[in-house]
Amino acid sequence: MILNKIKDRVISPRTTLIESMKLMDSLGKKLLFVFDGNFFSGILTIGDIQRAIIKGISLSTESKFALDCNKIYASVHDSKEQIKEKMSRLRAECMPIMDDSGTMVDVVFWKDWFLKAEPEKREKIDLPVVIMAGGKGTRLKPITNVIPKPLIPIGDKTILEEIMDQFEHIGCKQFYMSVNYKSDMIRFYLDQLEHKYSIDFFEEAKPLGTIGSVSLLKGKINTPFFVSNCDIMIDQDYRDVYDYHKQNKNDLTIVTAVKSIRIPYGVIDTGDDGLMTGLREKPEITYMINTGVYLLNPGLIDEIPEGEFFHITHLMEKVKSRGGRVGCFPVSEGSWRDMGEWPEYLKMIKVL
Repeated sequence: MILNKIKDRVISPRTTLIESMKLMDSLGKKLLFVFDGNFFSGILTIGDIQRAIIKGISLSTESKFALDCNKIYASVHDSKEQIKEKMSRLRAECMPIMDDSGTMVDVVFWKDWFLKAEPEKREKIDLPVVIMAGGKGTRLKPITNVIPKPLIPIGDKTILEEIMDQFEHIGCKQFYMSVNYKSDMIRFYLDQLEHKYSIDFFEEAKPLGTIGSVSLLKGKINTPFFVSNCDIMIDQDYRDVYDYHKQNKNDLTIVTAVKSIRIPYGVIDTGDDGLMTGLREKPEITYMINTGVYLLNPGLIDEIPEGEFFHITHLMEKVKSRGGRVGCFPVSEGSWRDMGEWPEYLKMIKVL
């Protein structure tokens, strides 16, 4: 039966978006199959959920309201070559096969018919990337007493290499690296590597905050550019972030993670005279968390004061105060891995 093939990834149209996102995280998958009983309603992808969030749709909304009704599926009358062509053209991880009555009779996954693990025909982008690698990594002591945080290993590579390789994969070739603490060690290590990109180091003489050192790049960058902390990994194609940034005409785009916190108690709402107005049993609250990855228009470099301590939050407030656009591109909580403290680092190395 077809459902046996995908049973772990089947949800109801009434499953909420936050529940769907959590299931994707737990399975390590980016799409789910929506069935209303035995009727196939459609495919729900992480992209569908991200677009819903950007539109302001609540994560408590049922998944059926985020389905893309224009998705293209295959027919039982299509040949194998026709289905493969369709999957290749759409860069589809899977292709449901429908009969004349609209029933899904089979589903083909990319790995079933193609040798390459994933489809890759998407146009690459060549945007500059600034890596903020100057911090002391005090929360990861004592290891950072010996090596700087960007060179801490995760598997066969350092976290810094993993970050740079992810950007290189989408076409980014020019990296600017803000360094300070143990900068000689970072320079020496990277000089020994074979890579397809170029790295320009710039050093802050004193700590300048989370974005202050970027003022040293005035006159060097004239296109939109990424800024990334050196201790996080995000399972997201950053070309999607760039597309959103352009289409939304943002000055600055923050990559945010959806973070849910469940209150383990009954929460009481009160009104005038302390009278109870409502009771919520163990409610779940959802927030957008700053992941530490951004996309900035080049003109923002001129808005960063030279030689002053200046955080990225200061820049966000500055852009907002002049009527600029600060957008948020959401990713799931499980897509964001933070190495900033020991518990998170240990989780990261188990995943990678």
